[in-house]
Amino acid sequence: MSQYRKRYYITTPIYYVNGTPHIGTATTTLLADATARYRKLRGDNTLFLTGTDENARKVLEAAEKAGKDPHAFVDEVSQRFVDTWRFMGIEQDVFFRTTESRHARAVQEVFRRLQESGDVYLGTYEGWYSVNDETFFRDTDVDPVTRTAKETGAKVERVTEESYFFRLSRYGDALKAHILSNPDFLIPDTRRNEVLSFIDQGLRDIAITQNRVGWGIPVPGETGKVIYVWFDALINYLTATGWPDEGWENIWPADAHLMAKEIFTRFHATLWPAMLMALNLPLPRHVVGHGWWVVGGEKGSKSKGNIPSCEEVVAYLQEQSGATQEICVDALRYYLIRDIRFTDDAEYSREMLVTRFNADLANDLGNVLNRVLRAKYFEGVIPTPRALDPELSAFAASAVSGYESALERFDWGSALQSVWTLVSAVNKYLDEKAPWALAKNGDAAGVADVVYNALEGTRLAAYLNSPVMPYAAGQIASQLGLAEIAGFDSWETASKFGALPSGLTIGEPTPLFPRIDTKKAFPVAQVSVKTIEKETRKMSAETKTDTAQTPESSLISIDDFARIEFRVADIVSAERIEGAKKLLLLEVKVGEEERQIVSGIADAYAPEDLVGKQIVVVANLQPATIRGVSSQGMLLAATDAEGRAVLLHPDKAVASGSKVR
Repeated sequence: MSQYRKRYYITTPIYYVNGTPHIGTATTTLLADATARYRKLRGDNTLFLTGTDENARKVLEAAEKAGKDPHAFVDEVSQRFVDTWRFMGIEQDVFFRTTESRHARAVQEVFRRLQESGDVYLGTYEGWYSVNDETFFRDTDVDPVTRTAKETGAKVERVTEESYFFRLSRYGDALKAHILSNPDFLIPDTRRNEVLSFIDQGLRDIAITQNRVGWGIPVPGETGKVIYVWFDALINYLTATGWPDEGWENIWPADAHLMAKEIFTRFHATLWPAMLMALNLPLPRHVVGHGWWVVGGEKGSKSKGNIPSCEEVVAYLQEQSGATQEICVDALRYYLIRDIRFTDDAEYSREMLVTRFNADLANDLGNVLNRVLRAKYFEGVIPTPRALDPELSAFAASAVSGYESALERFDWGSALQSVWTLVSAVNKYLDEKAPWALAKNGDAAGVADVVYNALEGTRLAAYLNSPVMPYAAGQIASQLGLAEIAGFDSWETASKFGALPSGLTIGEPTPLFPRIDTKKAFPVAQVSVKTIEKETRKMSAETKTDTAQTPESSLISIDDFARIEFRVADIVSAERIEGAKKLLLLEVKVGEEERQIVSGIADAYAPEDLVGKQIVVVANLQPATIRGVSSQGMLLAATDAEGRAVLLHPDKAVASGSKVR
């Protein structure tokens, strides 16, 4: 028998069934799916859990509003989540529902054990409660005039009732000590700091029962009380391991809980670990919270009608591109996983979705493959090179290292940026080596070197991308003559440059990502670059005129200058913006924060030459939308004698995010 090895256990939140799934709920699930697929590539026996939270009062109210029996209602909505996850290629191992009998047994056992230890006691709750958030709020958390929660804006009601309490206050010091001694317990650091601040305000005991019958898990030995939905829901992660029966230690503790930020601090990073401490059970290794998708500055939600379903977005991509449904599903997976942010929120837009489709997938990944395969060098058989290209090998090693490092913190955006440095390097390699010219000159050995190295770079990029775009990666594997993209004996083998076997017969070279015609996709007239430049020159001329008349008007005070926040940023990726000759989209890191900046420097810098550079940015500039793309800052550049941009940068490396004084 092989040596015992605990399963790698990853979870999403279980989603309320008072509404249907959309791209927001899909994002967390996709992050977990990609992570589970990555861990499988690494050789882990992975368990991936998602599901639905069905015992909430607001679910009961939603069923009543729909005129349906609550059991039939939750069955119907829960199935929509199952169907959407299947549609999106999500492969969970467990789809958990809190109305399952095994869960009621586990929740009641937790309640009994904590009651016996004195961590659950009977008292009277008087305070505020939000049905929409299913959250108790203290007086300082509520606006007494509007009767809304300051944190979420949800309506609250005043409640006075007999309730059982969990002695959360007992665990503040122990929880804080655990967080401080385990820096990667809470990810990212910004949310870790929020939790520490929340604990420092003083943890209060929390009511964990409510007075009602007929929907929810009954308090053991009581009538007329059900267990509070959040106390109930969090236990699902434990129930799924088989606890309290034998074998649960083979799975628990969870390796990672993934979620959006609104349920991070109060519940997953405070209440849940305190409950586990009270049960003398190990805490999860990582609790990870990402930001929201915002639309027009507001959080995207189905109730507001401002965020689409996955099916709607995929249908739009199909209509605009003519690609298959599977490819469009992968394109949406790529966009949501790449662009969601962990330290702040991300703006969802069709324009950025199309930019990712055209620039990253059609221009970069798809193009690098077809540039070689269409030529059918060596009669469609992958040649044997004289040697691996050392520069491309170095790019590949760096990409893999950056990818692995980013995923230690579940940072898929940075991981994919590392992959795209390799994709860009392969495209640049093809431009420089020009195998078509070598073939024309009869240099067969040179062509073999270039063809093999370019295809191997593409193979490796597809392999690293396979957790995010499994179908597209499989199609690339087929075109390379591989049975499957992950068909190697280990991660160490597959992630090393040079693993592509020579002698394979390539498949039919077919473009996977047909480019989207942006003029048809966005028929409403947009401001062109020329118009922007014209208006900029006009404003500049007006400024010069005004300055000539009143020189002092161009001066600012030291206080005005102090308001401008200059910081050092690292460029992690750069790409051209579709239809804009002078504009580049830069992904930068300012300390822990990721941003994107649109800049008109494409005539002076090639995208691949910018990656890794340090620049100076205005970090507190109000975001602007340029050519449908959000720009979250401005870089500093001078102008040379020919009118081209010259970037300003530190004369030696400094920490990203450093303030420029």
